[in-house]
Amino acid sequence: MSVPSLRIAVVGDVHDLWQAEVDRAMLHSLGVDLVLFVGDFGNEVVPLVKAIAELDLPKAVILGNHDAWYSASEWGKKKCPYNREQEDWVQQQLDYLGIAHVGYGRLDFPQFQLSVVGSRPFTWGGQDWKSSDFYRDRFGITDFQASTQRIVAAAQASPYETIIFLGHNGPFGLGAQPQDICGKDWEPRGGDYGDPDFAAAIAQTKAANKQVPLVAFGHMHHKLRCDSKPRQSLLKVDSTVYLNAASVPRILQRQDQQETQELHNFSLVEMQNGKVNRASLVWLELNHQIQAEVMLLGGF
Repeated sequence: MSVPSLRIAVVGDVHDLWQAEVDRAMLHSLGVDLVLFVGDFGNEVVPLVKAIAELDLPKAVILGNHDAWYSASEWGKKKCPYNREQEDWVQQQLDYLGIAHVGYGRLDFPQFQLSVVGSRPFTWGGQDWKSSDFYRDRFGITDFQASTQRIVAAAQASPYETIIFLGHNGPFGLGAQPQDICGKDWEPRGGDYGDPDFAAAIAQTKAANKQVPLVAFGHMHHKLRCDSKPRQSLLKVDSTVYLNAASVPRILQRQDQQETQELHNFSLVEMQNGKVNRASLVWLELNHQIQAEVMLLGGF
């Protein structure tokens, strides 16, 4: 059984560009039922994550590589602006988010008859197992196989047949060109930079007869580093829609007839009877009017 209709907002990589009251009002004006955050709020920016945690809408969140910027790598630790023996900004973010953070877990939404399952949090992407000490110490995970098992266990424990997967980075296997949805766009160009553990978890979840209508993620920005081509932001494979919501920067300042216009972006997904039938990227003005909409799937 699935809910007849559901409107979802996916918030791409924030990178410090979140205005709590403004963005909250915009989400309410869009009439969304559920908000998904793909992470990279900033470099361990605890106050911003606290503001996300306080958003008064049903939500699920996964933290990205920037959200552990000073904690997950040796070079990051050397640049850390706080005393890591006395403070732990990564844990503070997790504590504020509580059950809303679905990395390596799930959050059930009985009102929508589905669960949101998170992939590996804090991921940098690619086929190399990075930040090994971080994942071992935080999660007891030592390799891709164990990571896959953790994600699959969360999905299989769901009481619902419908699973929405939420990742910071997308899964491996969706293309190897720089402009592909998870394609490597820096030198040397090309290569699939998706997460192999995420791809394996999705495949195993489907094999267990769960329905996966939507896989939402970010990390790989829409604007390519290597040329002016836009990144593919949506791909539909069989009955699953893969959506990259990382339109960065997510707030733009534009000059229009001597006035500065501020635009905020959200990806909107509409589901009917457990299937995605429409998806778009919208830009809202401060008066909540949609200034521009890029249709990604469906429409008229």
